[in-house]
Amino acid sequence: MALLITTPATAQTIAITGGTVAIGDGSAPIERGTVIVRDGRIVSAGAGVAVPAGAQVVDATGKWVSTGIVAGFTRLGIVEVDGVSQTDDTGANNSIWSAAIDIVPAINPRSTPIAINRVEGVTRAIVSPSAAATMFAGQGAVIDLGADMNAVTKPRAFQFVEFGETGAREAGGSRPALFLQFRSALQAAQAYARAPTAYDGGNSKNAILTKADAAALVPVVNGATPLLVHVERGSDILAVLDLKKEFPALKLVLVGAVEGWTVAKEIAASGVPVIASALADLPDSFETLAATQSNIGRMKAAGVKVSIGMINDDEVRMAFRSSQYAGNLVALTKVPGATGLDWAAAFAAITSGPAEALGLGSEIGSLRAGRRADVVLWNGDPLEITSAPERVWIDGVEQPMETRQTKLRDRYRTPVEGNLPKAYER
Repeated sequence: MALLITTPATAQTIAITGGTVAIGDGSAPIERGTVIVRDGRIVSAGAGVAVPAGAQVVDATGKWVSTGIVAGFTRLGIVEVDGVSQTDDTGANNSIWSAAIDIVPAINPRSTPIAINRVEGVTRAIVSPSAAATMFAGQGAVIDLGADMNAVTKPRAFQFVEFGETGAREAGGSRPALFLQFRSALQAAQAYARAPTAYDGGNSKNAILTKADAAALVPVVNGATPLLVHVERGSDILAVLDLKKEFPALKLVLVGAVEGWTVAKEIAASGVPVIASALADLPDSFETLAATQSNIGRMKAAGVKVSIGMINDDEVRMAFRSSQYAGNLVALTKVPGATGLDWAAAFAAITSGPAEALGLGSEIGSLRAGRRADVVLWNGDPLEITSAPERVWIDGVEQPMETRQTKLRDRYRTPVEGNLPKAYER
């Protein structure tokens, strides 16, 4: 499926010079580097890069320049107020459809959390629906966080499905029922692919899959669309990996994987990427009894392709915390007995890692030549909690660094007559 390719609003050549450059591909930061952007794409990034004639030069001396953060698992842009159902489009509890649901019509680029995360250096996000009526949540998207109304980078970028405790509940109450439902659904999709006009799924809740749902799962069972599977327990992870014996074309991506470290060798051998929760250091359910903050480090050490996501971790609005989580993993390397990540691997876990898990590494997630020019100028190390972005470019277009919060701050920092209700002036 093709990406939505758009022309940047301002096509120009920009040279960001003199800063510490973090490519985002797992390589070490480059001191006194230069990043060249032209027409919304990265031309080059590194040391000794010549500045083209006529380029707009941005002096980054004493600062850091990095690719933008790719938020690995979010619900950004599809919820405004948690307690107001009219603003929450994550799941459809009463719908007869499941896998066919496409999250794109719900994405609101003017949603308050979009701007909040943009000014914190998040430039792209993986946005997923939530499972409601069945284990299948529907089709998620990859978006940019630019200050415009054209947010979708790739629609229908993946299918999301719940396994483990949540999936078992949606499937009728047990893991055996869950796996039976999953196999039956994929078999129904295969039947639909063979003979679409003969498919008799109907549009009833009693059917295994409606025609629309069966059609939506065809690219999943054929391996054209990634299947993001939320799974936590070690034994559940192995059972999910085992599904590839029956459906070898499945392009699996594990999400959450709190107990991933307990079966890390098996995950690594499968080649299946993981978008893992980084802060899960204590069990919060029976499927996460082996929780440890060393999970990601141990999986990485075993050869797992692992990145950071934030499923069930205020992923509606706090995706920017992923940089703090990555920094925690760097700090963990200094804790006796713990396993973390080195700086380059930790930064890749929030940039190129999520992008590559969805097959978008050639487009986003790093400052390699040809990638979309998502660039952040930081006042310090991006993985230090005291650092903050000073300027952000998405597709080579510089973004406003204001949010509803900054507007309120500026409005009431020095209040004048008329700014405050009279009740506050007594």
